[in-house]
Amino acid sequence: MIFNKVIEEQHGQGDIKVKYREAIRAIIFHKNKILLVHSNKGDYKFPGGGVEGNESHSECLIREVAEETGYINCIIKDKLGSVIERKLDEYDNNALFQMTSHYYLCELINDKRIAQQLDEYESAQGFRPEWVSLHDAIEQNEKIINSFDIEKNGWVKREIFVLKKLKNILSL
Repeated sequence: MIFNKVIEEQHGQGDIKVKYREAIRAIIFHKNKILLVHSNKGDYKFPGGGVEGNESHSECLIREVAEETGYINCIIKDKLGSVIERKLDEYDNNALFQMTSHYYLCELINDKRIAQQLDEYESAQGFRPEWVSLHDAIEQNEKIINSFDIEKNGWVKREIFVLKKLKNILSL
């Protein structure tokens, strides 16, 4: 693995219950661009999402890439890293929410696509796939995270970390 990061918000509470979620995210490059999902809040995120039932990481990732981007011929290569996020659960003040995001290098065999199959919140945020340079994605997400007048998606800080790691590794 190339990166392993913990992002933890201070919560000031002792021993409390923890709610866990596992998510799988795709890192897909083509011609010096990366495939990301752009929201109507202006940020970029990696295609991917939560593991459902007994899905393997591969099954989850193939499903999520198809749902969020429409690309249906994705193959999983190597795991590049993980990010663990811990914060107070927004639905339960007596619990912590911990999400572990696993990032995999993937490749599209071809450009065959189907219509996106977005969840309700994804549709509400106007998720659309976009090929973008690492530089532009980092710049845009940093602009979002540093603005005070915009409602931010919770994933922006995590995605900036991963995008910067990739940029440093690839020296782009």
